[in-house]
Amino acid sequence: MTAPSSVSDTDAAADLAACRAALAGGSRTFWAASLLLPRRVRDPATALYAFCRAADDAIDLGGGADALADLHARLAAAYAGRPRDTAVDRAFAHTVAAYGIPQALPDALIEGMAWDTEGRRCATLGDLNAYAARVAGTVGVMMALLMGVRDQAALARACDLGVAMQLSNIARDVGEDARNGRLYLPLDWLRAAGIDPDRFLADPVWTPALEAVVARLLAVADALYRQAEGGIDRLPSDCRPAIFAARFLYAGIGEAAGRLGPDLLDRRAVVPGGRKATLVARALGRALVLGGTAEGPPLPETRFLVEAAVRAPAARPLEGRLARVIVMFERLARAEAPAT
Repeated sequence: MTAPSSVSDTDAAADLAACRAALAGGSRTFWAASLLLPRRVRDPATALYAFCRAADDAIDLGGGADALADLHARLAAAYAGRPRDTAVDRAFAHTVAAYGIPQALPDALIEGMAWDTEGRRCATLGDLNAYAARVAGTVGVMMALLMGVRDQAALARACDLGVAMQLSNIARDVGEDARNGRLYLPLDWLRAAGIDPDRFLADPVWTPALEAVVARLLAVADALYRQAEGGIDRLPSDCRPAIFAARFLYAGIGEAAGRLGPDLLDRRAVVPGGRKATLVARALGRALVLGGTAEGPPLPETRFLVEAAVRAPAARPLEGRLARVIVMFERLARAEAPAT
């Protein structure tokens, strides 16, 4: 990996500001939770999420194979230390170099996006977990690396959290996905409930059987959320409130989806502001009470992510231009710290 190109503190700050602006409007749940992160983690996390958002947007624009090829080229350029001349790419390149994030992780994320473009369906829960591992478990592992966590069990739980969040999103978006010709619910679950997947896509209709399938998916997500808590307990103390907030806010999305009933097919479940405040307060309280266990193997579908993270060097020596990036993050953190 080549060191990223030289960047001034002013230019790097401008790049991060552009990343924040990109996320503030389109990733509200992440944005709310990230405000609880310490600045030393929030800045690189913002760069990381901004790249993920840009990649997702490129796919959503319908670029297909060309868009995927372009994403792979962007990723390769970032890891070669020659990012494209955009704020998001520059900030992402500095972040992955500074924190030792192996390329296998964003590669897997793009693979999951490719599955979307192919219209791939999930025959079983295992297939759905494999998809969620790529589009969300990857982000969980990368976030853990930003926090300096490389313990195998804790990384496994970070994957659990990412997968759980994706399952909540899938439950929330059942109607919207169906209208767009997409179906993520396990096909064997649907057929066992007497639902023909093709007929459902042709004419999405709410039935008690569909409600049971969605409830079953949310139950799997809830189990993963609970399992993930032991891993959150292993994070640095100043990072735990934000990650618990993400855990409870995303679980809240699932709860809201489960309460919508037939309306779930016509509108997206949202967590009202008052409920969000309650969930954040719950997260802050849970962050003070340790006791969960992170032990246990990763899901079979996320094992390759955990192994890639464990094998990767923690970070390259902080020399020259790379050291300037870390110093810049530290300066920005001090500049925004409250006066004492």
